[in-house]
Amino acid sequence: MPLTDIQIRNTKADIKPRKLADSEGLYLYVSTTGSKSWRLDYSYFGKRKTLTFGTYPTLSLAEARDQMRESKKRLAEGLDPSLAKKRQQLAAKAAAGNTFGAIADEFIDKLRRDKRAEPTIVKNEWMLKSLSKKLAPYPITQITARDVLDVLNRIERSGRVESALATRSAIGRVFRYAIATARAESDPTSALRGALQRHVPISHAALISREGMGGLMRAIYGYEGWPSLVGVLKMQAFCFARPGETRTMEWAELDLDKAIWTIPAAKTKMRREHQVPLSQQALAVIEDMKVLFGDKPHVFPSMMSGKKLLSENSMNSALRRMGVGIAEHTAHGFRSSASTILNESGEFSADAIEAQLAHLDTRAVRRIYNRSTYWEERVRMMQWWADLLDEMRLKVAN
Repeated sequence: MPLTDIQIRNTKADIKPRKLADSEGLYLYVSTTGSKSWRLDYSYFGKRKTLTFGTYPTLSLAEARDQMRESKKRLAEGLDPSLAKKRQQLAAKAAAGNTFGAIADEFIDKLRRDKRAEPTIVKNEWMLKSLSKKLAPYPITQITARDVLDVLNRIERSGRVESALATRSAIGRVFRYAIATARAESDPTSALRGALQRHVPISHAALISREGMGGLMRAIYGYEGWPSLVGVLKMQAFCFARPGETRTMEWAELDLDKAIWTIPAAKTKMRREHQVPLSQQALAVIEDMKVLFGDKPHVFPSMMSGKKLLSENSMNSALRRMGVGIAEHTAHGFRSSASTILNESGEFSADAIEAQLAHLDTRAVRRIYNRSTYWEERVRMMQWWADLLDEMRLKVAN
């Protein structure tokens, strides 16, 4: 007769192991210590085997019967249920180790191996390891669209709409990397398109008058913040490179004898090496930094404990503390300031200005045949620009 729960509960240990038959080959194995486990004896291609499902009462009688029937179904299909169980256990173990955090770390390491720009790597680290920290301990196969949306909604509620959208994309890249490496089968972020507030892009605010730039330079020279932060703001004004390039400047990129800063292709937006002529004023900033930080790899290191680089928003935050509003000027705005004033001056060709800004000529044919870097003109232009900044800074003060 089939077993009952009452009969199973009342069964005690004996001096020898016991087998209590249920139905269809399922039985309860009672050891001499009193532990009870569900088992099924079966034959697979003439070889006698025993499959253990679990222990009672963790696995109930009804659950044991369900597993027994599922195992018999596999046998009927020509499959070995013991092998199927081992595969399930291995898959579960692998899934437990393949957490979102572990795979995100692998993905970031891959970005480094692929020689992606350092600002790109830092931004992905911030989104995946800080903003998405809640997902880190969970097996990637168990993370749902709801889990991801909870993380993104928290970012969105803090007012960082653009960061929420960018983080969704970053999380999606981790899932697609997991799919490509056979550790996930789907990307839950694809179901979240349209779930977040749409970001309305705005242009970078910039001061484009000589008077405005004069006032800004006085504010920078009078700022009493970290020396590296003051230095990076001056360098951003003199060289008007992209803020991430300036912020991550390394000593190895500088040839002070030739007055050239060579930005590696991996750091540039266009993935092309870009050289910047250094004015006397820019060289003076670098010499000041060399006295303070010449023993460090970066010219403008962070002065916060445990951090190597100034944060992405450090320059903008400093501008806000100087009283320069977000609608007035940003770190990226130095590029627009220089472009506007240089073009209005009539002193230099538009091509030289565009070359110094490292803009890619969208006219494909011209880009192929016009490979001039306008270097001599750019050297004169960068010194002219630095001298003008000094003139504007000192003019109103006198």
